Amino acid sequence: MLPRVRVLIIGCGYVGVPLGAELVRQGHDVFGLRRCAEASEELVAAGIAPLAGDLTDPGDLARLPGPFDWVVNLASSSRGGADVYREVYLEGSRKIVDWLSASPPQKYVFASSTSVYGQTDGAPVGEDDLAEPAAETSKILVESEKLLIDAARERGFPAVILRIAGIYGPGRGHLFLKYLKGEATMAADGERMINMVHLTDLVKAIIAALKDGRPGEIYNVADDEPIGQRSFFEWLGGTLGMEAPPIASEEALKRRKRGVTNKRVLNRKLKAELGVRLEFPNFRAGYTAEIERLRRAGALDLGDEEESV
Repeated sequence: MLPRVRVLIIGCGYVGVPLGAELVRQGHDVFGLRRCAEASEELVAAGIAPLAGDLTDPGDLARLPGPFDWVVNLASSSRGGADVYREVYLEGSRKIVDWLSASPPQKYVFASSTSVYGQTDGAPVGEDDLAEPAAETSKILVESEKLLIDAARERGFPAVILRIAGIYGPGRGHLFLKYLKGEATMAADGERMINMVHLTDLVKAIIAALKDGRPGEIYNVADDEPIGQRSFFEWLGGTLGMEAPPIASEEALKRRKRGVTNKRVLNRKLKAELGVRLEFPNFRAGYTAEIERLRRAGALDLGDEEESV
């Protein structure tokens, strides 16, 4: 068993709360940072000490009760555009590295995204493949990664980068929830690949990165089976008794913040180097569990063509 450590989770929300709860269960002292103190009872209930502060404010960072052995940055852009991405991810990373340089943690994990892969031909992509996205927001994530990798290689800063696929789990899953509401659409011929990871497996991956991730390294976090949009919706339709969604217009696709990419994200490094064993190796396993959860809760009503959660 590892010695007791002090953990700071920056952006302690949908992922951070179950992550913190698991780290508390393992015997660690966990602090959760949010922009404001609202809903802090959720953190307290999970055994997490709530903190309020802005990661982009050096004064707020300096007031945090460090030092910390492990730091996880799960900060969200809150669906903001390029300006917000630059402030939160790039400038936020710069400020965090400066703040932690006085008392470096043993490990720093940064949550990036598989949106940094700009491939559009359905090719498999691993950590060594090009990350040259078209979308401005994803370009900023690449800049943020580079800042942290440079800090790791030049200054010994213990940064580990996780490129995370689309997160789903209880109450979350963008395409799934839009499908239930009758608002989902497919890109082009429906063959665009979807890359996903279940919340449970993401928590496992973050803890594995904290324990065994190598500073300066990047790890993809995705399940074993990228799936085409049409196949995804056909499975959901067969399971729920619903029709497949329509094809999106070209105009709607152009409005997508992250652009339309098409790739199959590989997770070999996650499993080989960090030893992560996925509880939900594909979307069918994960969404079967989520659909059953919704049924038991009486929150899955497909009657009279009214889909809601």
